[in-house]
Amino acid sequence: MSKRKKYIITIFILLLCFALGSLWVSYNWLIINHYEYEASEIESEVKIIVLSDLHEHEFGRNSENLIQKIKEQTPDIIFMLGDFVNEDSEDADITCQLINNLIDVAPTYFAWGNHELDYIENTNADLEQELEEAGATVLDKKYVDIDINGNIIRLGGMYDYAFGLTGNNEASAAPQEIKDYLMDFQNTDNFKIMLSHRPDSFIFGDASTEWDIDLVVSGHLHGGQVVLPILGGIYGGDQGYFPEYVHGMYEKDDMRIFVTSGLGSSSAKVPRFNNRPEIAVITLY
Repeated sequence: MSKRKKYIITIFILLLCFALGSLWVSYNWLIINHYEYEASEIESEVKIIVLSDLHEHEFGRNSENLIQKIKEQTPDIIFMLGDFVNEDSEDADITCQLINNLIDVAPTYFAWGNHELDYIENTNADLEQELEEAGATVLDKKYVDIDINGNIIRLGGMYDYAFGLTGNNEASAAPQEIKDYLMDFQNTDNFKIMLSHRPDSFIFGDASTEWDIDLVVSGHLHGGQVVLPILGGIYGGDQGYFPEYVHGMYEKDDMRIFVTSGLGSSSAKVPRFNNRPEIAVITLY
């Protein structure tokens, strides 16, 4: 074999090893990222764990690695932002077991993702009842006022778009049910957090100026699925390729929007790549 062929084979093997290693890292090597939000309504620090897009992946037996890392953060509250099951899942046992463990760490709140909605349609399962029996509070076009370390926070959940699909995406054209819910939700002087699986629900049109919400917390985009150096995540749902709102804390008009890259991926045509599964920690102060 010539030196040139040996060189080409060596390069190929190294690239293959890098690709396989990056794939493994993107599904199994958890990363904890910290974010902050300073708000006048918050009098004492609140630590939030944000989880999304598990897609039935497990980190160790019964996700013991995931649970241990969450415990180490000593959170005050845990948000689960949907897509913990897959649309073709046989049951929700993995998600319910995870919730059963998480509620021993902190109060846990769950908002629907697209996969939960498809799963419910495909199986006719009463998923809300299952998750609440496991210990989570499910929020879908509902809200609760909760006391965390002396701070009264209004916490809601909504999967739907916060605008009408009219071409201009006006908030005023949203379905009446959505407008009624959001107007009721924002009718408070307390700090307001909305769990919304898709950032797309609030980033288009005038939703970020029309709705008085302090913080929207989202997932769905898997950090862009494939993350390229400098360029970032490749694909972002309704935002298309190289999305602007894909991972991190953003200011959009009068609203803050946080997007986690999530914990996993469904059986997508393109797997997660160069994209570690994220436990996001948001500290309000």
